[in-house]
Amino acid sequence: MPATRVPRISVLMPCGNAAATVDEAVKSILSQSLHDLELITVDDGSTDGTLDRLTEWAKRDPRVRQLALPRCGIIGALNAGLAACQSPLVARMDADDLAAPERLELQADFLEKVADVSVVGCLVEAFPENQVREGMRVYLAWLNGLQTPEDIARAIFIESPLVHSSVVMRRSWAERLGGYQENGWPEDYDLWLRMHLAGARFAKVQETLLRWREHPGRLTWTDSRYSVENFLRAKAHYLYRGPLRGRDAVLVWGAGQMGRRLAKHLVREGAPLAAFIDIDPRKIGRERQGRPILTPEDLPAWWKRYERPAVLAVVGSRGARALIRERLEGFGLTEGLDWWAAA
Repeated sequence: MPATRVPRISVLMPCGNAAATVDEAVKSILSQSLHDLELITVDDGSTDGTLDRLTEWAKRDPRVRQLALPRCGIIGALNAGLAACQSPLVARMDADDLAAPERLELQADFLEKVADVSVVGCLVEAFPENQVREGMRVYLAWLNGLQTPEDIARAIFIESPLVHSSVVMRRSWAERLGGYQENGWPEDYDLWLRMHLAGARFAKVQETLLRWREHPGRLTWTDSRYSVENFLRAKAHYLYRGPLRGRDAVLVWGAGQMGRRLAKHLVREGAPLAAFIDIDPRKIGRERQGRPILTPEDLPAWWKRYERPAVLAVVGSRGARALIRERLEGFGLTEGLDWWAAA
């Protein structure tokens, strides 16, 4: 590929001690139906032969452009790779995942046709089967159910609605927002939340185009930034700067563990926590963090006390979100305007 020619799509693949899987991942990209691509591989100080494998691939295929860094971590590797990408469209790929042959073509076509979408993902399946835990199956079922921009926007404060290695994004959006940032929580979720608050729209190609490898060494399991507590910190930070900005009261539906933990971080951010709402008779009438625990029937009267209140639904048990949605809609409250799901 001539150095002056911009490829249709750049694929950004950070690699850290991935010698056991990187060949499969690279092959799945270089075998794409969309041939006009560059693969930016960023070796993050690997000690297991990963760099040798990447060097070999770069010799075999001129579309592979290789960066070798001293150990700097995922965020440094991502930003170095992003800076090296030439195309306006940047696909993420991990060194242990597998892309379907038509993945990049379908996602590039989508973004070229739908100008108001900034990031497009796809449906994802986890493998190998014997490594996929029940919690992952539940998460993927939820994740794959989010497909339209409206679905994703409605759910973005519940959990990360996109698998990082499944997306293609407009490079200009990531660069305008300062690339990947270190805030002590997941770097991909942080970017999606910053983009969401800046007005970005997300969508998915409604086909399974990525096989997401589950294994004990994945960052989700080994890096403390991906802990539940740090996800809650991220949510509180961006809820306060987005939906809760300018609110004079926040009512948290859910006085259980998740609601209490998120409320703690919201108060630290400066949110005006007014009360909790719960259906457990053992909790109703008591206090959490100095705020009363109310019944759902108390909500309309409390809502009228304030000029710009908001409700956050923070109950993680299966099926609870749909029941809370039904009750809040029955009170005349609008999701995305008056209330948001955050668990």
